[in-house]
Amino acid sequence: MSSRKEFRELVPPEEAHEAIESLDLDGGTEEVPLREARGRVLAERVDAGLDVPGFDRASMDGYAVRARDTFGAGEADPAVLELAGAVHAGAEPDVTVEAGTAAEISTGAVMPEGADAVVMVERTDRVERSSTERENGEAVNGAGEGGDAVELRTSLAPGDHVMLAGADVAAGERALGPGTRLTPREIGLLSALGVDEVLVRSKPRVGIVSTGDELVRPGEAVASERGQIYDVNSYTIATAVEEAGGEAALYPHAGDDYGEMERVLTEAAAECDLVLSSGSTSASAVDVIYRVIEDQGELLLHGVAIKPGKPMLVGEFPDSAYVGLPGYPVSALMIFRHFVAPAIRRAAGRPEPRTASVEAEMAVEERYGEGRTRLMPVGLIGSGPSETARDASNGGRTLAYPVDKGSGATTSLVEADGIVEVGPDTAYLDAGEAVSVDLFSPDVRPPTVFGVGEDDPLLTSVLDDLDRPRYLTIGSRQGLRRLEQGVPDFAVVTGATDDIEARELGGWTRDWGLIVAPDNPGGVDGLADLVDRELRFVNRPTDSGLRGTLDGTVEDLADSRGESRNELVERIDGFELAARALESPARKVASGSADAGLGLRSTAEKLGLGFVPLGEERVRVLANPERLEKPGIEALREAVGNAPTELPGVGR
Repeated sequence: MSSRKEFRELVPPEEAHEAIESLDLDGGTEEVPLREARGRVLAERVDAGLDVPGFDRASMDGYAVRARDTFGAGEADPAVLELAGAVHAGAEPDVTVEAGTAAEISTGAVMPEGADAVVMVERTDRVERSSTERENGEAVNGAGEGGDAVELRTSLAPGDHVMLAGADVAAGERALGPGTRLTPREIGLLSALGVDEVLVRSKPRVGIVSTGDELVRPGEAVASERGQIYDVNSYTIATAVEEAGGEAALYPHAGDDYGEMERVLTEAAAECDLVLSSGSTSASAVDVIYRVIEDQGELLLHGVAIKPGKPMLVGEFPDSAYVGLPGYPVSALMIFRHFVAPAIRRAAGRPEPRTASVEAEMAVEERYGEGRTRLMPVGLIGSGPSETARDASNGGRTLAYPVDKGSGATTSLVEADGIVEVGPDTAYLDAGEAVSVDLFSPDVRPPTVFGVGEDDPLLTSVLDDLDRPRYLTIGSRQGLRRLEQGVPDFAVVTGATDDIEARELGGWTRDWGLIVAPDNPGGVDGLADLVDRELRFVNRPTDSGLRGTLDGTVEDLADSRGESRNELVERIDGFELAARALESPARKVASGSADAGLGLRSTAEKLGLGFVPLGEERVRVLANPERLEKPGIEALREAVGNAPTELPGVGR
């Protein structure tokens, strides 16, 4: 049996940044068609090879004239010029503007010879010459012979309403410099210069390797009974690489075997500028990746004093850089964002994103005493009438609350708005303490309304009718505790509220009971069957309001039998086996791994299962009394009042 690989000395985060900055991720340059250049970064200066525009052109519809023919003209005494012809955009002029004449001209058309100004059409009137004047060729105010004329009610200076050749960009002028990120504006300028290909910085090619025998790619069948899970990191990290400006390449996941790990990592290193792996970096005998790095290249560090992300690796292959990320998706993404994304942006020539931070107050006390830097995901909510956490007007404050279900929970980052970096010497953060929140992006928009509490099918429909709600299913007990602390805008609960100060916005009732197999083949009749028969049962967590309702019914059954609650509970097989999600007990029954599960009539009918009713419970929506003026609360009140009740077992 091999000895356990201990972490080397945990280095401070600053040393990890330095190690990654020392890696060479430069992928060189490449020529790309202009049509595919959006978002790329110029590798060299682009000089104009021609004047833009390449000719003197009219900047508006009107008449091309000699400016001196308009001197003194005005509304009371217009100048009248004979029309010598017309010039259209895209056509070479076939007319010359001589003294006393004008040429009709379109925006963008080449200025005809002799003209040096354009009078806008709104300051002119067409004049039809009489037949006698045309036959006699008489001049009008000095106009030439024959044709119609135009009255000009304004005077002009040379160059008025004319864009001269090279006025936009002159030939030989510096148009764009190296390092310029090409947006639609720069693409437009390059198009005007006739450029069809540009030399840009190559995107760093980043190989993504997820490790672990338990991983299955999304789209394939997963065997949960064998401990298999879907590979979250490959797609998550690949998307983050592309967002930072890199080119992601996904490789088949490597099992916890040295030979397989070596083969996949060596292949990725030969084809990429950087290899990112996730998993197999913890101090365990089965983790072999650090040995592959040491055998094939150099291991620069193993372990960083940061949470999450302690088991990070940094190393080098002969022709590629390497970073090993933690296996848990939340840890992997946060460490990538904090350490690796800046290095990819630098290699791609991308600027650092705009600073996006919000000053907030901790909504609750958060204790921490592990002696290493912590990256704490937090959600934001405005405590006043404002819809956004950035605006603390009208007496409102911006509150930050921890959103951390553990590194293995993929929903933590989805439910959070940013990160609070907690220093290694910080033992705890007080409720009300000021913190700086580093937002995940400048575009983060906190929820319009934030709720916690019980999970419920009808509530799901209510939330669908709201604009950007956020709801955490933490159960009635925790929901009431959070509401009492003043964190959420509302809580959804069942059961007693312990005289908590709140405003009820409405609610509904729901049928609860035991979910059994279709047609109830076991003949389950009620709660007593769980006590008296050998039935496998799946319960809900103690924080669930539904569990609280069941506990009350168990107490009643125990009293009626003259027994203690504990005696009854001990005879129920699986009473302490709690499934977190509302449908989890029902799905255990559907899979045949349980005979009965605690649940709702609506869940049983949705999944085509049998249902043994045990009672009815009230679901209530309680609002934070200090947030009643928030628009989100008003919208919630309306949505609750309009909620449909066609779900089985649901009523007002």
